[in-house]
Amino acid sequence: MAVPVDEEIVSHREVLLRYARVHLRDAAAAEDAVQDTFLAALQARATFRGDSTLRTWLIGILRRKLVDRMRRAGTEVTQTDAGLDLTADPDESGLLARLFDQAGHWAAGPRTWADPQAALEQDGFWRAFEACVGALPPRAARVFVMRELVGLGPEEVCQECAISASNYWVIMHRARLRLRECLERCWFSPDETRGAT
Repeated sequence: MAVPVDEEIVSHREVLLRYARVHLRDAAAAEDAVQDTFLAALQARATFRGDSTLRTWLIGILRRKLVDRMRRAGTEVTQTDAGLDLTADPDESGLLARLFDQAGHWAAGPRTWADPQAALEQDGFWRAFEACVGALPPRAARVFVMRELVGLGPEEVCQECAISASNYWVIMHRARLRLRECLERCWFSPDETRGAT
């Protein structure tokens, strides 16, 4: 397979930026991570064998850069949050009351999403998703992103965020509930027609 030229690598900038923004929640840090990815890719382009697509290879490099950044940031967050109850969320009772009845059953079941796979192909969905992740409490967003988007295992997330396994599962459960509610409101709302953007 031919070695990718610089233009081919840089042509994936928007996808990489979107991926980094969701993970880092900071546009400047995302830009820095993508630039670090390009630098690493250009230095290692001779090692690209074509076993995967160029985009997949670049995302793999970016993931490693993001994990490194999150690890560095994790030390700062842990020190800032020292002594706090990491599961505390002042709005949690409101979320649970909206979604569940007194017996613990869904107040209204999750909506059927017409075509979730098609949504993944639309830029508008990813903007809505980024906004919903951005609306999560910072600790919940960090745990969710590290697990679901960066792909770290639960044990690694617990170690990186200095949380217990039970705390991890509570945080993930609440983050998923909030994301579902937000996406239903912002993207999958039956009142709005969504077109490809």
